[in-house]
Amino acid sequence: MAIILITGAKGQLGNELKVVSRKHIGYNFIFTDIDTLDITDAGKTAIFIRKARPDWIINCAAYNQVDKAESDYQAALMVNGAAVRNISDTLKDSTCRLIQISSDYVFDGNSNIPYADSSPANPLSAYGRSKHEGEKAALTHYGSMIIRTSWLYSSFGQNFVKTIIRLANEKDSLSVVSDQIGSPTYACDLAEAIMQIISGVIRNQTAFNAGIYNYSNEGVCSWFDFATAIIEETGLNCRVLPILTKDYPAEAKRPAYSVMNKTKIKDNYNLTIPDWRASLKKCIRKINNSN
Repeated sequence: MAIILITGAKGQLGNELKVVSRKHIGYNFIFTDIDTLDITDAGKTAIFIRKARPDWIINCAAYNQVDKAESDYQAALMVNGAAVRNISDTLKDSTCRLIQISSDYVFDGNSNIPYADSSPANPLSAYGRSKHEGEKAALTHYGSMIIRTSWLYSSFGQNFVKTIIRLANEKDSLSVVSDQIGSPTYACDLAEAIMQIISGVIRNQTAFNAGIYNYSNEGVCSWFDFATAIIEETGLNCRVLPILTKDYPAEAKRPAYSVMNKTKIKDNYNLTIPDWRASLKKCIRKINNSN
């Protein structure tokens, strides 16, 4: 029975993996978070992993406070970089495979065509730099797969979708940036994709190919478009007004364009990726049902 260790299990993706895991019989899932496994502690990480002897590790643990990272880079680097090094160092000479979740914020946003998996990283922010350090750390282990994703949201935790719904219930209008372009990602879809990849490899349906991959929902939009769609799907009475990045001061610089080419992950692992609007509908339905 394959053992799958998930770190950061209380976050958006970790929670979605818990839900998805119920459909995958025949695997032994170990869900951890900082209270049971602090991956920033190299010694404890090594002891835990060697005792658990996982076949796969999905590292969902992350410091994701993008603006705060500008003044607290060491904290971001500890979780997003050094902790990944602790995992990959422990896995040296083992057959365990590591799936490391990364971010579109490793890109500078200067492209006008979707970023390929091979596109060089050039992060604009401290957060982006910390995620890139995590990528480099993961790749020191030969059995590592990096999945760069973007604009992650879920019915779990705090995220853009939930924030827009909350603000729309409080205000008559919202101003949202219209000149940052990317692709939303429903964490449930990413969790399903990860488990499809793992199951395919374990059952010898697909070959495991280490390296960097891109994953987001299909389709392209701005944050303004995304917010407008959220309001439409919820039926709330709130106007969404477009503003420019320069008129919305933030500590961290964001990539103006972070659309990613997903051909490699779709072809390698036979994935069909849903459109972002269809997935948004599913997520909002789940949020409404939980209220």
